[in-house]
Amino acid sequence: MSTTINVPPGLRNVVVTETTLGDVRGDEGFYHYRQYSAIDLAKSKTLEDVWYLMFEGHLPTTAERDRFIAELAPLRVLPDEVRAVLPAIATAGAAFNPLAGLRTALSLLAAVRGLPPLWDADPARRKADAMLVCAATPTILAALYRLREGQEPLEPRADLSAAANWLYLITGAEPSAVHATAIEHYLVSTVDHGFNASTFAARVIASTGADVVSAVAGAIGAFSGPLHGGAPDRALASLDEIGTPDRIDAWVRAKVSAGDRIMGFGHAVYRTEDPRSLLLRDLARGIGGDLVDFATTVEQRIVDVLAELKPGRNLYANVEFYAGVVMELCGIPRPMFTPTFAVSRIIGWSANILEQSTDPKLIRPSALYVGPQPPARIPS
Repeated sequence: MSTTINVPPGLRNVVVTETTLGDVRGDEGFYHYRQYSAIDLAKSKTLEDVWYLMFEGHLPTTAERDRFIAELAPLRVLPDEVRAVLPAIATAGAAFNPLAGLRTALSLLAAVRGLPPLWDADPARRKADAMLVCAATPTILAALYRLREGQEPLEPRADLSAAANWLYLITGAEPSAVHATAIEHYLVSTVDHGFNASTFAARVIASTGADVVSAVAGAIGAFSGPLHGGAPDRALASLDEIGTPDRIDAWVRAKVSAGDRIMGFGHAVYRTEDPRSLLLRDLARGIGGDLVDFATTVEQRIVDVLAELKPGRNLYANVEFYAGVVMELCGIPRPMFTPTFAVSRIIGWSANILEQSTDPKLIRPSALYVGPQPPARIPS
């Protein structure tokens, strides 16, 4: 006798585990890292501070921050074996796919450094492996981009913060304080965000006892989808497509009529304005310019038209809409918008992997079979 299993679409509101890392309160428009508001952290702390918080459980003292930064510096430098294959990875295929390249390079890094399965590693080794993966990721992604553009990769600088280093590694120029601060706020605000698809994928793989990179690679695969992390450049492309303010309403109505999704609007959890979007909108306004003026005009008109066409849905700009605007203003090329998101989110994935590694229980859900009823006779 079979038992009926209730399977909500997308596993919505299904609780799969307990966590001390953070949560998203969609009805309130609030999310947090451990006991702190994520937006407050983004406005007041560095990425290194929040990285330490996610891994260690508390914000660092000045001495702890200095030791942490000193520990990170050598981990950002890639082994020669990884460097040697980056040109082939960067130039493979007709289209540049930096997240696929990152998966490949991280797999080689795991082999070179001999990363053991989580099941076989003690807590100190697990954390060391997670630190390595997080520190190396920006170096790999920036190197892939520059190689694809026919430029030489740059070495990370120990005198720059994580956010400033990211801009330097991509552009080759030391960023202004305004741009470095804006990107730092963005990176901190996107470190973690509940049990989204990529985080859940990472934890499923970690529950098998696989190594850190295997879990991260699975997360990157989930993250690369345009319905998850792959939308900042698409949202900005919408601004290009609209072109002028007088075209906004017709563009939105045509999209809705065709059943197309408007990238950068709506969220699976929030029923209020996305707090990350509000932060990034303020950052964009602080930098200013024609792009910001146009983006804010487009945002308000899209919200108004969607409210008319889809009453009660509460569709607002999400993190991707203004993320693209801020990154464009700070000189990040569009192919690197989603990789920039990954530079911060890999910290959240790794913290979740470390937490999951302490639970010996394999994640093994059930599915409700709805096909033809067995046993059917096999045709002769």
